[in-house]
Amino acid sequence: MSSSSTRQSAPEGPTELREGYAEVGDVRLHYVEAGDGPVVVLLHGFPEFWFSWRLQIAPLAAAGFRVVAPDLRGYNLSSRPADVEAYAADRLAADVRGLIREIGAESALLVGHHWGGTVAWATAMNHPEVVDRLALLNAAHPRRLQQGLRNPNQLRKLWYFFFFQLPGVPERIVRAGHWRFFRRYQRDARPPYTPEDIERYVESWSQPGAEAAIINYYRAAVRQSKQAQAQLRPISAPTLVIWGQRDRYLGPKLAEPDREDVPNLDRVERLPDASHWVHHDEPERVTQLLIDFFAPARPTQNRQTATT
Repeated sequence: MSSSSTRQSAPEGPTELREGYAEVGDVRLHYVEAGDGPVVVLLHGFPEFWFSWRLQIAPLAAAGFRVVAPDLRGYNLSSRPADVEAYAADRLAADVRGLIREIGAESALLVGHHWGGTVAWATAMNHPEVVDRLALLNAAHPRRLQQGLRNPNQLRKLWYFFFFQLPGVPERIVRAGHWRFFRRYQRDARPPYTPEDIERYVESWSQPGAEAAIINYYRAAVRQSKQAQAQLRPISAPTLVIWGQRDRYLGPKLAEPDREDVPNLDRVERLPDASHWVHHDEPERVTQLLIDFFAPARPTQNRQTATT
């Protein structure tokens, strides 16, 4: 693990972010962190990077947690392997396990949105020893997603999943028009992303080879789909699902995982006015749900301070 003395001011307040890199297997993962206490790892979705969590990092740190938000492999400043197989779910889950150990922790409280949620589900299945509690934001359990794809309406919502299987063409399309495809994908956020936010995203997408790496998540998922289904196993960690009901891409029926797959499901918290970008649309509500769900991991003194 290496860390930088460069400190960045968090967009939402005076909290400063520590920046570091973790050497995990064959990749180097960039991350930012803030605060001290039990470790919370925040895994971003498509097509974002650690910046996705800009509205959660400072409040979670203030509540008594050490918050670590990595760029997943392929994104922003993390390594971008060229081969599709490098983005299989088991590789991504191993990255998370390695990151947790590299930052000096035995286990963590794990949060994932969208693709980061898929990685979080896989980490909790493959490496349950490193996941104390699990929170998912608009990220369907893999079995529920496969069931959903049998529905024509859900299939139409995820048309781009199959478009991304084409060789070469998607990379050209997403780069066109100053990354218009990715910018349009984020259009449902309310309030809309600011021009400054969008430029941060454009900068991350513009890293050499980033567009291919981001799309390779989808290619790997299709190639590995039968194998991934065969490897499903129950998740032991207490689990919270937070779901924006106005999600354009994932229907509300996908929110509820099977109890056999998630026997320790705490609940599914549905936010009727939030979109797919639930942690952007209702940041205070989402952050408080996470703080409350993770409260058992905090020392008693910190819990009392946070509630007074």
